[in-house]
Amino acid sequence: MYWIIWPVCLAACLIGSICGLGGGVIIKPALDLFGSMDVAQVSFLSGCTVLAMALYSVLRARVKGTLSAEARVDTSVAVGAVVGGLAGKQLFSALSAAFPYPRIVGCSQAAALFAVCLFTIVYTVVKDRREIHGHRLSGWLPGCAVGVGLGAVSAFLGIGGGPLNIVAMTFFFAMASKDAVQASLYIILYSQTAATVMALATQDLSGVDPVLLVGMVAFGIAGAAGGRTINGRLSNATVDRLFIGLLVAIMAITVANFLGFAAM
Repeated sequence: MYWIIWPVCLAACLIGSICGLGGGVIIKPALDLFGSMDVAQVSFLSGCTVLAMALYSVLRARVKGTLSAEARVDTSVAVGAVVGGLAGKQLFSALSAAFPYPRIVGCSQAAALFAVCLFTIVYTVVKDRREIHGHRLSGWLPGCAVGVGLGAVSAFLGIGGGPLNIVAMTFFFAMASKDAVQASLYIILYSQTAATVMALATQDLSGVDPVLLVGMVAFGIAGAAGGRTINGRLSNATVDRLFIGLLVAIMAITVANFLGFAAM
């Protein structure tokens, strides 16, 4: 499975880094589709890959001096996302404990991810046609409040963030698409760090293959390196089109996953 999963991580983090999705929104449903690991292991492996990708992207931007001018906004949302991420992981653990059959949790995640992707597509298409103007929230409290919601949903789904981050940064803080991509990766770094620490402290991860994990992280960083370079050459409109196409593909995978879990 290594030479199937590792290229998936490379492609996911390449495209995710361009669009600000973090890669987890692709890796998580793709690994579910293989059906070779339980839901908790998939969420952990996906989260670690996303964390490495986001860390590389943010450090590279800092070294090059290209971090967003909206750093204060990004940080307030990111701090809120940490709190929300911890709550989302607790919700995931509670749901897993309440239902002894992993397929129920898998069905719930697949259905929720489908809804998130559909909402994001509708908003992305409509915001320009209907001239939906973003708000310009300021201050730590509004930023943290937005971050809590983003972190909770993303951690529960095991996707590290992405689709909702982009929507939130464009709608609540009036960011252009490419600025929202950078902000999303910054937020993902915070929220995914907290989620990964929580998973290490509370979950039995003895079944995780360390070779698979190291390879996923390495390919995730390689994808991030390529994605950040490509992102700098694309317009906001092109990023939006790629973003929508990617979400459509993810929705198709989630439908397959839902049917697969339901048939177990």
